[in-house]
Amino acid sequence: MDLIKGNEIMSGYMKIPFFKPFIDEEDIKSVTSVLKSRWLTGGPKVQKFEKKFADYIGARYAIAVGNCTQALHLSMKVLDIGLGDEVIVPTFTFASTANCVLFIGAKPVLVDIDEKTFNISPESILEKITPKTKAIIPVHYAGQCCDMDEIMQIAKDYKLHIVEDCAHAIGSVYKRKRAGTFGITGCFSFYATKCMTTAEGGMVVTNNKKIGEKIKLLRSHCMTKSAYEREKEASWFYDIIDLGYNYRMSDIQAALGISQLRKIDKINNMRIQVAKYLTSKLKHIRGITPPRKAKHRNHIYHLYVIRVDEEVLDYTRDQIFEELVKRGISCSVHYTPLHRFSFYKRLFNFNLKDFPVAEKVYEQIISLPIYPQLQKTEIDYIVSSIKDIIES
Repeated sequence: MDLIKGNEIMSGYMKIPFFKPFIDEEDIKSVTSVLKSRWLTGGPKVQKFEKKFADYIGARYAIAVGNCTQALHLSMKVLDIGLGDEVIVPTFTFASTANCVLFIGAKPVLVDIDEKTFNISPESILEKITPKTKAIIPVHYAGQCCDMDEIMQIAKDYKLHIVEDCAHAIGSVYKRKRAGTFGITGCFSFYATKCMTTAEGGMVVTNNKKIGEKIKLLRSHCMTKSAYEREKEASWFYDIIDLGYNYRMSDIQAALGISQLRKIDKINNMRIQVAKYLTSKLKHIRGITPPRKAKHRNHIYHLYVIRVDEEVLDYTRDQIFEELVKRGISCSVHYTPLHRFSFYKRLFNFNLKDFPVAEKVYEQIISLPIYPQLQKTEIDYIVSSIKDIIES
């Protein structure tokens, strides 16, 4: 078997990591330029990153924060949602989507997903709306937008806020409109595994001036003047006008974000090409279903999630997962539904029958490696390994 030059060999197999950040010399120079400056945090790079990100997404305001969890928390906070209120969240998501609701004393109400896209199901949303419902958090799973026409209509009919969880969706588009611009806020992640990264980091975008200004205050202890602003104005004075948080992004992170944002479309296109090649190889394998792209939207493949049909194959998902890992192919599962975790079980009396699609999908899925640098030889090795496991 031909092994890629420089690839680590493990027990005669290739070793393919689950992800690789797309970092180039431009990114490194951007970061080192800040390290040589005075303003490592709280300086001009954050403001520049915010402006460029808002322009890219098509929003009036962007506020940089430490991560997407903070973005979601602040979004909940500024909407005056609290004790006794309910927020609808898909069960098929990472914990932060539900936790941001708990942070403010409200109740996350979990709902099921669409079987084709694994996004939140509009029908399930309608089933769970009560007089206590104040908002919906649609999660654009894996890099493909939710059915936003239906969701926005539900929000309009029931006078609900929409806070978009766009952690997977930098560059995702639904009917020529970017993810993050449908709701009152859109919340993004720049974690190391995401399509673009600042190592850690997040962003809130909004078209609402009042919301934007309030989030900007809350992310930095509700101080009326930053250190950078005070120095420019030759003043020491600032006020603290409310209880805020230390949710700031550093200039080091922002510098990397500016550099990454310049090439996000290139990065996404490279991911799409990798996904297309993967799909072309996998779609002919019995019992394996590649990701599906719905109408009126793109798919940027933050995740590449296949389904394993155990009724067709002699292998279970878990067995195939274990065999792939043995062959040096790092995989994962996105996600374990929230209603299965012990923490949420203790808080809420969930009925598994309320989530038939999420339950079915969870038992079948494997997230395969996907990143721009993934070579055809490596993809062929992943595909041939899946074939060999199934046929053996």
